[in-house]
Amino acid sequence: MKKKYFGTDGIRGKVGSLPITPEFFVKLGYAAGIVLSRRNKRGQKPSVVIGKDTRISGYMLESALEAGFSSAGVNVFLTGPIPTPAIAYLTRSRKADFGVIISASHNPYDDNGVKFFSSKGLKLSDEIECEIESLIDQKMEIVLSNKLGKAQRAENYVKQYIEFCENTFSRGLTLKGLTIVLDCANGATYHIAPTIFSALGANIIVVNDKPNGLNINKKAGSIHPKSLQSAVVSHNADMGIAFDGDGDRVIMVDQNGTLVDGDQLLYLIAQFYIKEGYKFGGVVGTHMTNLAFEERCKMQSIPFVRANVGDRYVSAELDRRNWLLGGEGSGHIIVKNLHTTGDGIISALQVLSFLVKNKRSLKDALEEIKLYPQILINIPTENKVNLKSRVVKDAIKESESIMKGMGRVLIRASGTQPLVRVMTEGPARAEVSKAAKLLTKTIEGLI
Repeated sequence: MKKKYFGTDGIRGKVGSLPITPEFFVKLGYAAGIVLSRRNKRGQKPSVVIGKDTRISGYMLESALEAGFSSAGVNVFLTGPIPTPAIAYLTRSRKADFGVIISASHNPYDDNGVKFFSSKGLKLSDEIECEIESLIDQKMEIVLSNKLGKAQRAENYVKQYIEFCENTFSRGLTLKGLTIVLDCANGATYHIAPTIFSALGANIIVVNDKPNGLNINKKAGSIHPKSLQSAVVSHNADMGIAFDGDGDRVIMVDQNGTLVDGDQLLYLIAQFYIKEGYKFGGVVGTHMTNLAFEERCKMQSIPFVRANVGDRYVSAELDRRNWLLGGEGSGHIIVKNLHTTGDGIISALQVLSFLVKNKRSLKDALEEIKLYPQILINIPTENKVNLKSRVVKDAIKESESIMKGMGRVLIRASGTQPLVRVMTEGPARAEVSKAAKLLTKTIEGLI
């Protein structure tokens, strides 16, 4: 069954336009609640944990989802603002049947969406998403009043997640002596990340930690790191750490203000596991993973494979191979022995464990992996573009020729935004840039 509403990462869109409306979210909650009840084998009323990021629309959509789940006979626990990976953890630890986060991740404030997690803290299968969709447009058959679900604010859930994160930092180590700038993107980590890094001993300077409902991701966080880079240099800090609006991504900045992306952070975590003697199998990247990362893995005899872009595909490939480490250059990093999904805070703590234990600076640790120049261009488009056309194929062939057969080209439609993404990569920046311009001009000519 082809999905109508669910994309590669839940449901997402502009607030006020279908499907991001209160009416739809009531029906979505009801449909998910019915599916949940059908699959509930525990013999007691099913439950769902619902969290949200800091968008102003989250209050409206939270109430709508709550009403939908309650009308289907599901008990609702509301956490308030909390990172996406916290919901994955709490759903599992609290033995809830579903977990839901209301968020549009790194998108602007006027977008919103929803992601679901199973009782095991995993993204839902295509089968369950299709089952939910099949009920959304049907008439709501509200359960009897004595069967309605109850809703309550979840006490101590945030505290439990904070303790969970802190316990992933290597025992016996401390961040004392390190000055770290944290950029919380005015999002879901604003009241959580500072608590964690302070408790572990770091001297922290926090920026973009005052959400007002309208400033999430606005010139802040992992996709807008310039303010973090400036803050690290001006405060003479040892490093900076930036999360995105819902806290599942992380990027870092070294003491010189140089950006460190997800590929580099994943590499450092792999080095940490090697030095500690952990058996992690291999590493899963994506088609966007820098070629230099793959070459370094070959040099160290670390098995490496590429999955489709999207953390759910990385996670599925890790499960299939029974490996532990995977991620994307965007900062979505999955450490399977610690969490079921990507978690920006936990990923950062693993990098810090490696640095502290080996008494290395972030800059020094990255000397052994020099990424190839990689250019990513996002081309807005409301219309579908035929990326398999002869024109596009010819442009790709010409671009590869420009890079003398030593680079990579990837063109794909975004699964979360109305964009076509063009990526070129290779050893020579001038050639990579020329190839990217050619491809961009070609795609724009087809729109």
